[in-house]
Amino acid sequence: MPELQHSTDLCGTYQEQGYLVVERLFSSDEVARLCAAVTNILETPDLSSVAEIEERDPGVARRIWSPTKHSPVFAEMASDPRMLNIIEQLIGPDILLQYTKVHMKPPRIGSKAEWHQDFAFYPHTNTDMVTAMVCLDDHDRDNACLHVVPGSHKRGMADHYVDGHFRGMVRGPDVPDFSDAFAFEAPRGSVIFLHCLMLHGSPHNHSLRQRRAFFVGYRAADAFPIYWGPHSAHNEPSIKVLRGNRSKFARVEAGHWHLPYPQRGFGSLFELQSGTNMAHGPGKAGYSAHELEP
Repeated sequence: MPELQHSTDLCGTYQEQGYLVVERLFSSDEVARLCAAVTNILETPDLSSVAEIEERDPGVARRIWSPTKHSPVFAEMASDPRMLNIIEQLIGPDILLQYTKVHMKPPRIGSKAEWHQDFAFYPHTNTDMVTAMVCLDDHDRDNACLHVVPGSHKRGMADHYVDGHFRGMVRGPDVPDFSDAFAFEAPRGSVIFLHCLMLHGSPHNHSLRQRRAFFVGYRAADAFPIYWGPHSAHNEPSIKVLRGNRSKFARVEAGHWHLPYPQRGFGSLFELQSGTNMAHGPGKAGYSAHELEP
């Protein structure tokens, strides 16, 4: 199976493949500062107040919500000119910060992320939305690196419903096994930029090594949410202009977007895909309870 193609034709690669890989965009020292911040955040006595807990170990975190609100080093990296210069080539000069998070796949128990498209969780008026994933460790197949289906962003939005309810995952004959998919293997400090319609996921981490990543969601200023669900409710109050200006106009792409109506509130795609959100009471607020400003 061929490996992911790394290219210096940034915009061309992104438009054709739906992803862009930039190896070692950040130095080891810069990544070390983020890792130290992650450790500091997770040292809180009440881990569940800042992170989502791994299902297989109540003492281990698998996601930190909005790390930019806990440490300035994350905000600095999200707004770093090296990042924004690339984002501007992909979606234009007016750039908004939509969300940030840290995913951790702890050794042996790191959760699986089923195949999905980010746009399914937060449909907007257009698809100029990019997720940048910064590798905080060396990522490879052994420690459950991100897997993608190149060119899948050109197919439009896939069905993320199961039994009549939004489950945040795609199934069917067009979805490959992880063993047959393209694997994003790269050293720490590297960044992969993903189109919001790129089909992607990652298997369980059965290795003895951790696999951490800092995620930053960017969008063009003229992309507006078309569904005010939990994701918009927790994102929109803290939207920030990183470059250029806000837009007074919404740019609208033609299409039919299936809105994300889950059977019950959920805290993350992990909960939604596994069905553990169904154990929550009817008042479950999703991640808005964690990510809205006090």
